[in-house]
Amino acid sequence: MHWADFAAQTLSKRGKKHIIASGITPSGEFHIGHLREILTGDMVTRACKDAGLDAESVFIVDSADPLRKVYPFLSDEYEKYIGCPLATIPAPDEDGRPGTDGRSYAQHFLEPFLAALEQIDVKPRIIDNYSSYSEGKFAEKSRIACEKADEIREIIERVSSRELAPDWFPFNPYGHNGSLDGVTVTGYEWPYVHWEQDGIPGKSDLNKAEGKLPWRVDWPAKWGWVGVTCEPFGKDHGAAGGSYATGVEISKLFGDEPPNPLVYEWISLKGQGAMSSSTGNTVGPLEALELVPPEILRYLIASTKPKKAITFDAGMSLVELADEYERMASRDIVAELQDENLSRRQKVAVEDAEGALRMSSIGDMKESSVTFRHLSMLAQVKTDEEIIQNFGQEVSDRLSRMRNWINGPHFPEELKIKVLDEPFAGLDSVITSALHAKISLCEWDTKSISEAISSAFRDSEINTKMGYRTLYQSILGVEKGPRLAPIMAELERSHVLKLLG
Repeated sequence: MHWADFAAQTLSKRGKKHIIASGITPSGEFHIGHLREILTGDMVTRACKDAGLDAESVFIVDSADPLRKVYPFLSDEYEKYIGCPLATIPAPDEDGRPGTDGRSYAQHFLEPFLAALEQIDVKPRIIDNYSSYSEGKFAEKSRIACEKADEIREIIERVSSRELAPDWFPFNPYGHNGSLDGVTVTGYEWPYVHWEQDGIPGKSDLNKAEGKLPWRVDWPAKWGWVGVTCEPFGKDHGAAGGSYATGVEISKLFGDEPPNPLVYEWISLKGQGAMSSSTGNTVGPLEALELVPPEILRYLIASTKPKKAITFDAGMSLVELADEYERMASRDIVAELQDENLSRRQKVAVEDAEGALRMSSIGDMKESSVTFRHLSMLAQVKTDEEIIQNFGQEVSDRLSRMRNWINGPHFPEELKIKVLDEPFAGLDSVITSALHAKISLCEWDTKSISEAISSAFRDSEINTKMGYRTLYQSILGVEKGPRLAPIMAELERSHVLKLLG
């Protein structure tokens, strides 16, 4: 069965009600690598609902996390905000300086990502971490953590095999300047954590957003009060001694049952390695959705098991991904599953295909009347009006994305088409005459044109390689490119014959 259905089956043994969580720290621009986590959670939620379980998807925004450094896209003015929660510092303006529009740093990076989620039909319940602290939702877990500080220290040091600082404490107060940096805890007495910053004492109320739990404690605390039963997370958290391993023991110390893990691999950019918001090595979700229909972006995640790495590029890989999706969508999966002659291996492959399509679907999506690859050609040789007239208004959204792709930096060189206006000088007239004679008489469709080309080469004993090179030069002015017959079929016969002399 599909990996999401298998996860749902595993969860069904735990109970009927499930909360599947995903989350992120909005420290920089989101990229499609981040989509792997939230789409994995969304697909498990879908699979749970398909299996009759009561399931909900939540997305936790870690806005209480501090700004850790001045990233390359920020001005040096952000130096004063290091250690402050992302929910309380201003959003950067277009020059990377602290803005004045009233939005927080967290909002600035989160809003485009939420817009992308809406397009790909992901509608989780949003939980803001900073607001959750201010509303007292972490208070009980924070109390237990402070009272059992020595036990939590022992768990982290034993499981992670690393020694914590002597002044480590399982709650990090915000100091007088709003930053976690330079703050030393001096004592605890419910509901206050007492501390000093630059020799000046202060105290933080655990019922308010006056501090936060360290990540390895914050994570299991969220599992508990949110009620998380399953959470996808990257392989770094799932490594031996990682934050999931310590989280399991801390969760039990809190009196909770830790969620089922679902570890996923990274999405890398082809030839550039793993995506990173801080280095700018990214393709953003909205950027990707400006190029490709959302169901194909969902298919990228749905068709790959979580523990398998994905290499992505917005060039030919996009075409190949769309080809694969469209081949899959055109199959009669229901009929295939009813074939009693299928081997076990074949049946597993068909079930995987059915699951991938189900997880990729968006609303009442209808199968497109034109393939992604063919549309990339049409958009280069015809106007929008001509294309919409032939295929209907429903193709307009895909056509708009296609225009963005063709006019942007990612469109592959091998798909670029520029039909000549005038005949190419100096071509072999024997070859062009033979092609002209056959093409002038054939039916004007891809199959007939292709047969006419082959017939011209065969009847005139023209070397196929030389013949195609001449034909490409005649029509496109280059020696090779995309398949010619489909392109020629979309042009006026008279123009093709003109180019052939």
